[in-house]
Amino acid sequence: MNKAKIVIAGAGYGGMNAAVTLSKKLGANDASITLVNKHDYHYQTTWLHEPAAGSMEPDRARVKISSLLNTNRVNFVEDEVVEVKKEDKKIILKNGELDYDYLVVALGATAETFGIPGVHEHAFTKWTLDGARQVKEHIELKFADYNNVLDRTEGVLTFVVAGAGFTGIEFIGELSERAPELCKRYDVPREAVRMYVVEAAPSALPGFDPELVEYGMNLLESRGVEFKINTPIKEVTASGVIVGEGEEINADTIVWATGVRGNPVIEKSGFEANRGRVKVEPDLRAPGHDDVFIIGDCALIINEEANRPYPPTAQIATQMAKTTAKNIESLLKGSSNLEAFKFNNQGTVASLGGKEAIGVVGSRKIYGGTASFMKKMIDNKALLTVGGPMLALKKGKFPL
Repeated sequence: MNKAKIVIAGAGYGGMNAAVTLSKKLGANDASITLVNKHDYHYQTTWLHEPAAGSMEPDRARVKISSLLNTNRVNFVEDEVVEVKKEDKKIILKNGELDYDYLVVALGATAETFGIPGVHEHAFTKWTLDGARQVKEHIELKFADYNNVLDRTEGVLTFVVAGAGFTGIEFIGELSERAPELCKRYDVPREAVRMYVVEAAPSALPGFDPELVEYGMNLLESRGVEFKINTPIKEVTASGVIVGEGEEINADTIVWATGVRGNPVIEKSGFEANRGRVKVEPDLRAPGHDDVFIIGDCALIINEEANRPYPPTAQIATQMAKTTAKNIESLLKGSSNLEAFKFNNQGTVASLGGKEAIGVVGSRKIYGGTASFMKKMIDNKALLTVGGPMLALKKGKFPL
């Protein structure tokens, strides 16, 4: 009897954890497992605000996939997924194709621009390791240029973050903490640096505890961050952004953090989707396709209590990976009684740069150094889950 072919597309939090869990659950005679990813490394997406702002070396946020996998059990293919041919049970790659009996789609997300003109042309939109490197180098170039340009327009050291969700707040937290150091290094007067966060919703960190949001905003404002809340961006131009009723903010640096949509492969492959996210069945399979599981940023699951989708986070992607692995194991054993996914919210913490953070763990609100410590422990747990104690010791964050 031929072994079942399991293909996992994407090596983010969902795909990587699915591959590791399946390799432990299934014996060599149960199935062949193949993981496909466009890079030969997995990176910690939730850390990217740090290398983007320059407070962490980019290489610290990544780890070679080969060092995380049991290569006797999982075959790794470094290639880019182009399309899923559902009826033919195969995925098309940039440089080939793969057949599958069971497919796990964990391809991550791209920036959501909401159709606002000029975003892709004039803003930094890629929250990837290479994208973080690009932002960091651009920021440092702007500081280095300040004393070397004759025409110092007001936008040279003006930084606009579009979006006051977790990504935007964590990035501006790192940048605002680092700004004094950059000013000192490049002999730039602190008053030359302007930092804005522009958010279309009525508050920063929409849906987060208002008391903690106020603490975070007050802290960031004390570092010079200016908030424009309930203010949509109308256009991004070569010289800045146009917001609200036509106000223009001149800025050489626009960092886009307004949210994400699922990978374009989802829509290209003909899955019914909303902003690139498929409303999956309770067992995480795509509607009408019993051999395709969709997890992470490409999956849409409704939080019945709030009557709105769960936000795509590392925490939920990791939990979805575990449920998917368990369900694939059940299918291989001939069982049709699959487990429904149930999200266990273990808390949410947002970094504000330095030794500051805000969060909710259980029913407890935490902020300041306590929250910052908890954030680092959450990051360490993610390393432990995917790579074990050695990875956590090698790459982990250990506050003194």
